[in-house]
Formats: sequence, C-alpha cells, structure tokens
Amino acid sequence: MTDIGAVVSVDQTVLLDDFVRDRALELTRFAYLVTGDRGRAEDLVQDVLFAMHRRFGTSLALDDPAAYARRAVVNAHVSWLRRRRVLEVPSERPPEVAWTDATQFDIVADRTWDALATLPARQRTVLVLRYYLGQTDREIAALFDCREGTIRSLAARAFKTLRPVLRPAGSAAEVAR
Repeated sequence: MTDIGAVVSVDQTVLLDDFVRDRALELTRFAYLVTGDRGRAEDLVQDVLFAMHRRFGTSLALDDPAAYARRAVVNAHVSWLRRRRVLEVPSERPPEVAWTDATQFDIVADRTWDALATLPARQRTVLVLRYYLGQTDREIAALFDCREGTIRSLAARAFKTLRPVLRPAGSAAEVAR
C-alpha cells in the first residue's frame, strides 16, 4: 500500500484549480455518503480543499490527490463527530434521485438510504468506503487508524442492523420465522 500523502516530483504535480474543477463534485458526493448530510458534506469538502491549499499551495505534488482528499474528508468528519455538541439530524432522503421514472428503484433506494442513515457514523463510513470506493479492510483500517478486525466488526454490526430493515417482505427468511 502506498502512502497517499507521499510527495512526488514536480513534473507530476496537479494544479489545485484543475483538481477542484475535475474532482469537487465527486468529492462532495463522497462526503455526502460519509456524512449523510448535504450541507455538512459541502462544508467538509470546502474545509479540505482550503487545508490542501494551505498545505500545498496551488500545486498538489502528491501521488494521488483524490485519495489524499478522500482521506482528509474522512478524518475531518471523524474529528467533527468527536467534538460536536449539538445533535444534528440528517435529511430523510438524498438531495438527488438518479432515476426518477423507475418507481421500484426509488422505493428500494429510499428504504436503503433511510436504513443507512440510521447507522452510527463509523459503521456508515466503513460501508461507504468499502462499497462505494471499493477499498479493502486494510485501507479502511489505515484511514481509521485501527485494526482490520475492527473494520470487519463495524461492517458486521452495520449489516446486522440493516438486514431486518432491508429484507424484502415475504422473503424466505421472514416466512420461516
């Protein structure tokens, strides 16, 4: 695994303006999946981009600026969770629905999102990192600064919570009960 904060040679640098133009929306979507709140996601991305500018200036001399930014979003969100004092309630549904004409998909997506939003932040973040970004347990553990077993445990607890909520009505497991 490479160090995502590793500095590279000057000829491989990416301009911050180009990075923001090319990756800001993707980074905001990722932050939304991590936080479950559109406003908080936008704030996190803005804070991360500002911090990247403060640290690197206008040239991002990194192996993978997108990975660095995603890790910074997760770290900033975890830090915010640790110090927040007021309980904020995330919105009930994501702000955008990709397929408005697919009614069945909308129902399943709404149920899935509602169930995902009920998970504790660490469990939700593990699922987002694993299934949205396709990261391994080892990579997620490095982000969380914990053991791989902790990540597997968080994912298992998340699935245990989600299974009864997302099980289709009349499924074999439900009929057997």
